[in-house]
Amino acid sequence: MILFVRHLVFHDFWLKLFSLVLALLIWLTVKVAIRTEVSPETALANTILPEQTFSSVPVLVVFAAPDARTVRINPTEVQITVRADPRLLQQLHARDLRAQVDLTGIQGARGLRKEIEVTLPPGVTKVKVIPPDVEVNVPLPR
Repeated sequence: MILFVRHLVFHDFWLKLFSLVLALLIWLTVKVAIRTEVSPETALANTILPEQTFSSVPVLVVFAAPDARTVRINPTEVQITVRADPRLLQQLHARDLRAQVDLTGIQGARGLRKEIEVTLPPGVTKVKVIPPDVEVNVPLPR
């Protein structure tokens, strides 16, 4: 039995040790990447691609109630900063960006804060939205 265990551990010892070290390095790399939430694509984009800011992008309201006209949001326009290939940025206009607030299922609320959802064309990455959320005032149903 002792010979079996000794053979199991020491046969190809350096290959087993190398495999263990390599597995630990891969595990550590994945753990750090998950914790910092940085993909190689994002890291590359952050260093190379230029940014452009679009002001006065209107915020659309998605609402299921029949009297959606009475819903008020503040502010009604946002500033969106995006990052993309320089040629793509030259062709990009504010109308290509979509900022919306989903109020489906909300009956009545005053001072409710909802996050703005941004939809972008392919190849364009959102950097930031100012402000990131809007104040919503929905009158109570009658």
